[in-house]
Amino acid sequence: MTAKTILIVDDHAVVRAGIRALLNDVPDFTVVGEAATAREARELTRLLRPDFVLLDITLPDGSGLDLIPALVAAVPGIRIIVLTMHEGEEYFFQALRAGAAGYVVKSGDAEHILAALRAVLEGGVYLYPTLARTLVGRHLQEQGGRAPPDLSPREQEVLRLIAEGLSNKEIAARLSISVTTAQTHRNRIMEKLGLHTAVELVRYAIRAGLIRP
Repeated sequence: MTAKTILIVDDHAVVRAGIRALLNDVPDFTVVGEAATAREARELTRLLRPDFVLLDITLPDGSGLDLIPALVAAVPGIRIIVLTMHEGEEYFFQALRAGAAGYVVKSGDAEHILAALRAVLEGGVYLYPTLARTLVGRHLQEQGGRAPPDLSPREQEVLRLIAEGLSNKEIAARLSISVTTAQTHRNRIMEKLGLHTAVELVRYAIRAGLIRP
């Protein structure tokens, strides 16, 4: 399989170097460029036409959230994963509505970046653990605490751990499975809950009162 190309957009050189070093060891992905400003991000996106953009929200010449629609319009099919220090749900849903497919908090482990890339590559949306706990908890509350009947016993185990806020790495350790397998279970669960795509997530968040329409 041809490696998917990634553009890193962050105004901190140390952050960009750290992400590049992380991805250098992953054959599925290759970093083709770096940008420190929104202007550079627009130019390099048009020039390099990457498969993914890892995008910070806070840039010296504008907001990354405002930049997302321009990047999506410039390269149809491009997948944007927001990488930020902001943990609030409102930023996550703003990013989704702008066209992002994933949201990673910088305070988390490096594994979240790889998990987000793989989840989005498979057509899903990456939910960082805190937000996953909120959404899954709300869903189970609406269902009277019952998991969907079409979940396998292992998926029900994973669902319970997601509701406790565990990351893929923590779920893998708890269940003695690989991190990749934990992410696969998470993707299937979210799909069965109807929380798999960005559109479904936004619709659910509106129904649940997490964001305003």
